[in-house]
Amino acid sequence: MEKLLLIKNPRAGKDSKRIDAGDIIKAFKEHGMECFEKTTTCQGDGINIAQKYAPEYDAVICCGGDGTYNEVINGMMLAECDNPIIYLPCGSTNDFAHTLGISNDPHKAAQMYVEKLIHKFDIGKFNDKYFSYVASFGMATEIAYSTSQKVKNMLGRSAYLINGFVIKLVPMIKNIKPARMKIEYDDGVIEDEFYFGAVANTNEISGLFKLEKFGFKMNDGLFELLLVKARGLKSLASAFTNALRQDYSGDNVVLLRTSKLKITTEDDVPWTLDGEYGGAHNIIDISVKREAINVVSPKVKFL
Repeated sequence: MEKLLLIKNPRAGKDSKRIDAGDIIKAFKEHGMECFEKTTTCQGDGINIAQKYAPEYDAVICCGGDGTYNEVINGMMLAECDNPIIYLPCGSTNDFAHTLGISNDPHKAAQMYVEKLIHKFDIGKFNDKYFSYVASFGMATEIAYSTSQKVKNMLGRSAYLINGFVIKLVPMIKNIKPARMKIEYDDGVIEDEFYFGAVANTNEISGLFKLEKFGFKMNDGLFELLLVKARGLKSLASAFTNALRQDYSGDNVVLLRTSKLKITTEDDVPWTLDGEYGGAHNIIDISVKREAINVVSPKVKFL
């Protein structure tokens, strides 16, 4: 009998999205598997649980949002464990699961695991931490980490729109301060001032910048680097307008692929990792860990 570790965040997402642990255990038991539940009690607990217990089990079920999934990945990387991850998304946004078409139905998840629909995905290393799909700084970053968990649980994706465009955007534009950076990547060096930047392994960044037409892959050993240069508020508006059409041809936007980055800034710059606050830094080393994790998911065109 296979043994599965269930790591569950009881506070993630809306009440309507939350999944009862009993339903998860029952769904996998129907296929002859046994689940052992560990509940997170505070931020960072998912890292500790995954690092300590994941190697003892055949697979890990992650029940929570993108933040919980990020913690599970970090814990498993620290444990050097590449056992399959079964993600049951029940957070407020679930961007990673949305990209892959993963539902929060435990019966579908159990069936995919039985059928061995397990795919390898790249992840990023950000100094001594890991991220699954995006590390970002700038305008959208502040919106992400300043939106309270309570509001996200109540409103889901709408929380970012309300917090960003109703509460934050106007004063942010008035007081926006671009970050001066030196960015060293595979093929060269860029030195400039930027309003926003993201290192991503996803088809959508901050709900605005879509990369599907760019032909990105989630297991090619390369991440997409998107930068919006500081060229005044008019050019900023133009960059966001063009982004809606997936047009990144303007001279105020940089979009390229790279396997590694070194970013140096004059002052500490706040970052988010998978939508959660990742600290403020003035030296960042980012590298792609190719096919470092195994995730149970449908086959998608991004692989």
